[in-house]
Amino acid sequence: MKKLILTAALLIAAAGVFAQGEYNLQRRSLFEKLPVTSRDIVFLGNSITDGGEWHELLGNPRVKNRGISGDRTSWMLDRLDPILDGQPRKLFLLIGTNDLAVNTPVAEVVANVRKIVERFQSESPRTKLYVQSVFPVNDSFKKFASKHGRHDADIVAVNSELQAMCAEKGIVYIDLWTPLADRNGKLRADVTNDGLHLTGEGYIVWRDAVMPYVKK
Repeated sequence: MKKLILTAALLIAAAGVFAQGEYNLQRRSLFEKLPVTSRDIVFLGNSITDGGEWHELLGNPRVKNRGISGDRTSWMLDRLDPILDGQPRKLFLLIGTNDLAVNTPVAEVVANVRKIVERFQSESPRTKLYVQSVFPVNDSFKKFASKHGRHDADIVAVNSELQAMCAEKGIVYIDLWTPLADRNGKLRADVTNDGLHLTGEGYIVWRDAVMPYVKK
């Protein structure tokens, strides 16, 4: 019986690693080698963060990108140590859309973000935390419509819960959904070419929204 339990545990662990994929593990291993310091501003997230040239967008060499394409809240929880060890000055967090794409319940997404926030508050208390809203998506672009395009209501629900959590925790919530959404609540067609990720124009909208908090 013990052998069966051990085998099952190993299979579950292996499945998790496989699901994360080679790119995720490559990025994680790189970030473990690149130090974060107490002078740094970290952008932590999934592919949308990953795709930004943040130090150039923000004109600040102390800004470090710790985005990983495809990342989810539960996986992010397992890769916080190299960032926490550096005690960064500021952290801009954006995560959740990939969780929703695989039907993770809203409550679980928010609970995992809370755990991320609480780890920083406990282990890096001088880090100024900024939780960014999950972006809208646009299912008129077909590439991601079958997974990401079905969760408009869940995105709104997650953002509402994140805003409430930030108020409770005394941290800053940044609403990026509003400047990126069209009047139908979809990701603006002029800032994306696949319905999920941003073009250069989209990153400029994002930059302009966060710049005051970076400079503060």
